[in-house]
Amino acid sequence: MSKHSEPKTAKTSGLKKDDLIVITGAGGFIGGSLSRYFQAQGFERIRAVDKKPLPDWYQVVSGVECLCLDVSQEKNCRRVCEGAVEVYNLAADMGGMGFIERFRVECLRSILVNTHMIGSAYRAGAQRYFYSSSACAYNTDLQKDPKCRALKETDAYPAMAERGYGWEKLVSEMFCQEYWAERGMKTAIARFHNVYGPNGTWDGGREKAPAAICRKVLEAKDSGKHAIEIWGDGTQTRSFMYIDDCTYGIDMITHCQELIATPINLGSNELVSINDLVSMAEDIGGIKLKWSYNLNAPKGVAGRNSDNTMIKQILGWEPSTALRKGLAKTYGWIEQQFGDRKAGKRTVRDTI
Repeated sequence: MSKHSEPKTAKTSGLKKDDLIVITGAGGFIGGSLSRYFQAQGFERIRAVDKKPLPDWYQVVSGVECLCLDVSQEKNCRRVCEGAVEVYNLAADMGGMGFIERFRVECLRSILVNTHMIGSAYRAGAQRYFYSSSACAYNTDLQKDPKCRALKETDAYPAMAERGYGWEKLVSEMFCQEYWAERGMKTAIARFHNVYGPNGTWDGGREKAPAAICRKVLEAKDSGKHAIEIWGDGTQTRSFMYIDDCTYGIDMITHCQELIATPINLGSNELVSINDLVSMAEDIGGIKLKWSYNLNAPKGVAGRNSDNTMIKQILGWEPSTALRKGLAKTYGWIEQQFGDRKAGKRTVRDTI
């Protein structure tokens, strides 16, 4: 194990249990999970923020202050950051490839969120600021082959990010770097690689591939048609990170002195094709389906994987939940949601 095997996390970073932690995008999947994570660590003052009405939040954590405000507006950002010691900005218009490829303007507009949030956090005297970036910031010329090499942090430049969402992430990373270089504000930047798990979007167009495929398998079983449509030709490859690895990784990255203003991969390096992902979901669901391919559907880059050399060297850790294990938990949760919907009960998807 390297000398970095015991990273400086929130437990030893000097953050007091009654210091105010602000989390934007907290009505969404990752933000809501992060609120729950910090509460489980014993932090007593968490301010969760999302523009959705409270009944539409994916998770409402008991004891957490909840504000329904649109943080693309600067006046709201100033309110949100009042008294904050740490700020975690996860607010953005985003989703799976079906959303990212069709709504580029909405994705680009998220730059307003980070611009106003980081400025407001700085003015409020926040000690640390976390920004949730994405692997979509990487040069797309390096992602044209399903057998792609894993992407290193340096592969973001020369810049050729995904249109819309990817470029917004890359520019927002620069804001974080410059606030540290010019104004001395400690910032953290994690490039997420396809986060999945329970309590997330599973229907409606914004869901990521693991949730979408689990839902399609359940729909095929329920309808008796035993068929599934796969977007693209199924050879596209990705790595998928389980939500528990994501929240723990956010904590460690934010509180690591060596990673101030330094973009770093936060993702699994377990590469899998979409075809293999479908086979895995079939196995979990106990069914074999007839496959068809929609070659005109959004499919993203041909291949993308996370090079975890840097995070292992600096933190002595990397996301490690096996896809089969995480997908089984996700399938079970979506199965419950699916059953609740059939029974006329309110579900996560129905609140979006």
